[in-house]
Amino acid sequence: MTHVFKKPTRVAIVGAGNVGATFAYSLLLSGLASEIVLIDANHAKAEGEAMDLNHAMPLGRPARIWAGDYEDTAGAIITVITAGSAQRPGETRLDLVQRNTEIFKQIIPKIVENNPNGILLIATNPVDILTYVAFKISGFRRNHVIGSGTVLDTARFRYLLSQHFDVDPRSVHAHIIGEHGDSEVPVWSLANIAGMRLPQYCAVNELGCSDAILQSIFEQTRDAAYDIIKRKGATYYGIASGLTRICEAIIRDQGTVLSVSSYIDEPYYGIEDVCLSLPTIVDLDGVERIIRLDLNDEEIVGLQKSAGVLKNIISQLKI
Repeated sequence: MTHVFKKPTRVAIVGAGNVGATFAYSLLLSGLASEIVLIDANHAKAEGEAMDLNHAMPLGRPARIWAGDYEDTAGAIITVITAGSAQRPGETRLDLVQRNTEIFKQIIPKIVENNPNGILLIATNPVDILTYVAFKISGFRRNHVIGSGTVLDTARFRYLLSQHFDVDPRSVHAHIIGEHGDSEVPVWSLANIAGMRLPQYCAVNELGCSDAILQSIFEQTRDAAYDIIKRKGATYYGIASGLTRICEAIIRDQGTVLSVSSYIDEPYYGIEDVCLSLPTIVDLDGVERIIRLDLNDEEIVGLQKSAGVLKNIISQLKI
């Protein structure tokens, strides 16, 4: 009998702060990875997180978890980057972007050197800009550099719609596209429940569906991070779950449609040479294909404006 030895499924996480550690825990619970390595500039912090996670393992799914270094990204199917600096008081968004770009200039070449064939999954904010930075620095194929994008915004959107319509969030089909940030765009024209567009669903089921109600739902979606940070200082459960879902689509080769951020190399409603979020088929090779949505005129203008915001910042960066 011939024995076939499979390589362990390794996921490397660069950054062991709130997001990185919570993602590691979510990943452990999922059972998707047989090896999880935590890499952080503060090695002791990574060690502490790895110890804590290992103590949870006998009560959940077996995996090898340790605090490592960039050499340990070798062979990882996905390297998830959550490392970066938070915005300081009085600091502009551009200041933050440039500072995190400098951090990425240190991180990305080390990952590329040790794992030239893996997939980069970026969670650090501003995620669209830093996905573009990672793509340019790494020299990877465009399908191997993915940002978490509006996966979380879309989840928030579906949750809030489900609360209004009193249905399971998984039965709501709606997307937030563009920037993960203030210029993001809700795709109202294609949003549906049970295949029925929202105005039709509201009419048949005698539910309130006024423009004011829908606008309020979008504003709560867009501003959710601000509201959470004001109350507890940071967001991490939602994004950790989003990162785990993206990893699942890749590791299990699912071909799942997710609103991830990736490099637009072919004109999309006149948009190109930027990273932003659009419904995207994600599989074992990363970005399989970006779906071309049939947007209405208002949504096209919104998406173009969102791309313009991102391109303006990129033009001022020193990559």
